[in-house]
Amino acid sequence: MSEEKSNQPKLPPTSALDSPSNHEFENWFEYPVRVQPHHTDYAGIVWHGSYLAWMEEARVECLRSIGIEFADLVALGCDLPVVELSVRYHRSMQLGMVAIVKTRMAEVTGVRIDWDYAIISTDGQQLYVTAKVTLVALDRERGKIMRQLPPTFKDALAKISALNNN
Repeated sequence: MSEEKSNQPKLPPTSALDSPSNHEFENWFEYPVRVQPHHTDYAGIVWHGSYLAWMEEARVECLRSIGIEFADLVALGCDLPVVELSVRYHRSMQLGMVAIVKTRMAEVTGVRIDWDYAIISTDGQQLYVTAKVTLVALDRERGKIMRQLPPTFKDALAKISALNNN
């Protein structure tokens, strides 16, 4: 049993469900979202997959903010598929609500890139979702994992890593 547990992915932190500390998410990239009808189920509650789409949008915009256009990566023959995903849903969101998707690049190990996420209320008092996502750099032409990140991408990621560590 303990052997099985060690192979389980680590879930994102539960933190304080009712009042996340605002300093906990300092220096994270922020991406605002508003719950639209197409994000919800028949009862007006956000469908779980909508959170994943918002996290990807936030990640792409975070990269754009440091000069990395996803289309340029594709043109270089590099793709960044998700290879691991862990999500904890703390509180549901409803139609019309506004929230902030916070993200940061947590770690780069070779061609693996780990990202952290938190979706919180605009006043920072409600925590809706926490997540961790791992991407790998993939050579689009060969369909295989790259040996190293493209140099321009690696340099830009070093900038964001420096920002996160300050």
